[in-house]
Amino acid sequence: MASAPHENPYSAAGVNTAAGDLAVELMKSAVRRTHGPEVLGGVGGFAGLFDASALRDYAKPLLATSTDGVGTKVAIAQAIDKHDTIGEDLVGMVVDDIVVVGARPLFMTDYIACGKVVPQRIADIVAGIARGCSLTGTALVGGETAEHPGLLGIDDYDVAGAATGVVEADRILGADRVKGGDVVLALASSGLHSNGYSLVRHIIAGAGIAYGAASADLGGTWGEALLEPTRLYTSPLLRLLDDGAVGSGIHSLSHVTGGGIAANLARVLPQNTWVDVDRSTWSPSPVFRVLADMGGLELIATEGTWNLGIGFLAVVAPEIADAAIAALTAEGIATWQVGVVRDDVRPEGEYEQGAKGVDGGAVRLVGTYADAGHPANGAS
Repeated sequence: MASAPHENPYSAAGVNTAAGDLAVELMKSAVRRTHGPEVLGGVGGFAGLFDASALRDYAKPLLATSTDGVGTKVAIAQAIDKHDTIGEDLVGMVVDDIVVVGARPLFMTDYIACGKVVPQRIADIVAGIARGCSLTGTALVGGETAEHPGLLGIDDYDVAGAATGVVEADRILGADRVKGGDVVLALASSGLHSNGYSLVRHIIAGAGIAYGAASADLGGTWGEALLEPTRLYTSPLLRLLDDGAVGSGIHSLSHVTGGGIAANLARVLPQNTWVDVDRSTWSPSPVFRVLADMGGLELIATEGTWNLGIGFLAVVAPEIADAAIAALTAEGIATWQVGVVRDDVRPEGEYEQGAKGVDGGAVRLVGTYADAGHPANGAS
């Protein structure tokens, strides 16, 4: 008599390799759409392959790399079972850090850890990553999905990624290019992006609000409003950098992520310079105002946590400021001047002096935010 087949011990431990294989099949077409002729080997190899022959055209190519996740924003995606945008957030957090130095992204890999592989959920997450990669000109060359039963709940997951780009050595952007008189431009965010969600979730929980509940102030459910994807700045900024004399006038860029506006701007300014960022030049969009009011907070108290309507900053030569504003606005990114770099005696007052281990310039926010609907409102 034939013996009964033995149960796969890995499955008995809670890991379903067949579900992982199905997830790969479901995501293949989305991933392939990010591939140009530089990507070799397709999907499913042990390592992604990228033809770097084009780097021979550079005089001195420097590789730039970045890695990140999206923090506790994933908890909201899990709460409302909507997973098709969180991947765009991941690309924004990783690839948009690379363009800060003026680098063009080449390729990206992702990592998803979950309590249980639900193939369609994983495919939705990766579809969002692939969409973000397509929008930024980045090839998604590989990734990993790991099932961690007993460590994560069956509906829990986290995402992370890493990307690599390239920049010509003599075109690197940074604080060394910045000088007194340069203009600081703000590029509008699409909302919260992917920072400060622990505070967001604390406020929502304290108010007893369900993520599926409608918010008249935000024009949809709370969950949908809070999952608004991170705006992707890489492609518009690269086009601006490639635009002859305008591009040569861009001296440094800053991605406004954890730490807020002042800290992230201070990182890309040289020592002994300072900037007063004028709050009156914009009005933080409704999501920030509604959350702050609900949490009993002044907007100023959240400046080290949320971007408050500014997702990127550009420090540019004054003669190209108007052209840069016009070009970025034409790309659909509201852009406006918020300050000027100074290298004279700094006024008394509390400034952010560098950040993240960088001893850079000094920045503070001054004045009062414009009223909602103010014509100078740059946020969108």
